[in-house]
Amino acid sequence: MADSITPPPNPRGRIRITGLTLPFEHSEPQLRQAVLRHLGIPDEELLTVEIAKRSTDARRKNAIVFVYTLDVVVAHPEVIIARAGSIPGVAWTPEQHYTFHPGPPPEDFPRPVVVGAGPCGLFAALTLAEWGFRPILVERGKPARDRAYDVAAFWRTGTLNPESNALFGEGGAGTFSDGKLTTQIKDTHHRCRKVLETLVAADAPPEILYAHKPHIGTDRLIHIVENIRNAIREKGGEVRFDCRMDKIEVIDGAVRAVHLSTGESLRTDAVVLAIGHSARDTFDMLFECGVTMEAKSFSVGVRIEHPQTVINRAQYGPVAGDPRIGAAEYKLVHHCKDGRSVYTFCMCPGGTVIAAASEPGHVVTNGMSAYAREAENANSALLVGVNPPDYGGEGPLAGVAFQRRWEHLAFELGGGDYRAPAQLATDFLAGRASTTLGAVRPSYTPGVTLADLAGCLPGFAVSALREALPVLGQKLRGFNQPDAVLTGVETRSSSPVRILRDEFGQNPSLRGLFPAGEGAGYAGGIMSAAVDGLRAAEAVASRMTG
Repeated sequence: MADSITPPPNPRGRIRITGLTLPFEHSEPQLRQAVLRHLGIPDEELLTVEIAKRSTDARRKNAIVFVYTLDVVVAHPEVIIARAGSIPGVAWTPEQHYTFHPGPPPEDFPRPVVVGAGPCGLFAALTLAEWGFRPILVERGKPARDRAYDVAAFWRTGTLNPESNALFGEGGAGTFSDGKLTTQIKDTHHRCRKVLETLVAADAPPEILYAHKPHIGTDRLIHIVENIRNAIREKGGEVRFDCRMDKIEVIDGAVRAVHLSTGESLRTDAVVLAIGHSARDTFDMLFECGVTMEAKSFSVGVRIEHPQTVINRAQYGPVAGDPRIGAAEYKLVHHCKDGRSVYTFCMCPGGTVIAAASEPGHVVTNGMSAYAREAENANSALLVGVNPPDYGGEGPLAGVAFQRRWEHLAFELGGGDYRAPAQLATDFLAGRASTTLGAVRPSYTPGVTLADLAGCLPGFAVSALREALPVLGQKLRGFNQPDAVLTGVETRSSSPVRILRDEFGQNPSLRGLFPAGEGAGYAGGIMSAAVDGLRAAEAVASRMTG
């Protein structure tokens, strides 16, 4: 039986200081001096200083500060802790180690199969490999580097490969994104820390361990994903590409094998289903197999694009553009009069709007940034919540049909060649098709066709977006500038399906099937998907050793 996930006692020694603020222009020696003043100790007693978290407080544009959480080693920690009542924000550093330790795999066990090599599948497979379970990871798309060539060709020529694109292939949809590592999940078991440390070991920038809003960027993600794949293989796992799961063999209500598009069958009694939010053919197959699932809410909308300089000035004032502070971000929401919400999502500073279709005859947009975030424009999804009663159909896959309808209309409105329909904000608010661009140059390739986006959005979404834009412009100066470019349509912010699972992580209708990640409806982003991959690995290991 697997051990419970219980943090070990704190090895007393390191002290955590929270809420230490320093001016925007401070130096590293000034940070050390601030620690000495805060603790009231001489320099020789401060042995090490490590940044645990750093954020920017830009509420006062003329007095921007950095806010630190620091872990320090001092000569006499007990003395400091004894005085903690008179020193604000001082305590022992909490333990942050991931401590799940399953028992050894049984002899002659069927190897677990992980389906999908996005963040969820990669971390499930890597973790199972580290524990000695020798998983087989199957991915319908190509390795990350080969996939990147196919994606670039689609953006350049409009020739789509349905099995190798911005959504299918090694690394999942997150490979072509800003590479954000933020999440709002509660993490009492330190799975987030495990994910971050694994990424750093795979050559991610070390600052993701302490940045308030860590990101990696598409240009670095490809190399990192390759390193994780190599680690899976080095630890006894297998990784197979161009290998789609076409059928699950079921005997007496339990998984017994998976059948692949290559003609091979893999005997197994444990399948981690990490298929991603756009594996629509797999959703169909699972539904036909009787796997219990339900329609879930998601969102639909557009990408909105501004010059990054506008966002920098709005957020940072006099220090806008300073490389020490980087490209500015934003996160906005408006609650409409009809009860719906409009919100920004997956904001990409210094990034581009990308073509993210995975099916012929559909246009889908997303956003992407490189690590440096140096592109001319900022972009973000501007989304409206959608609920199952909006789908106009019954059954767990009604949301998929809803997505397809608007994606196909966007394809036709864009000209039928994967150009995307686009509209200026001022024209969208006025309800007229755009005929010319302003100063904002759209970054979407293969290109845009000026149009009226009301032709590829539900009426309730159009109304909500028109209500929200002026309000959001009051919250962030310049957000509703007249020549901001709206590009449609964005429908893949999350899965429209939830594949049910019980308290043991298995689907109630099929023993041995472990739904996980974004496609199963349990995550929304790289970090939460990777963490859910860890949970799935824990569930598989517990079942196999219990």
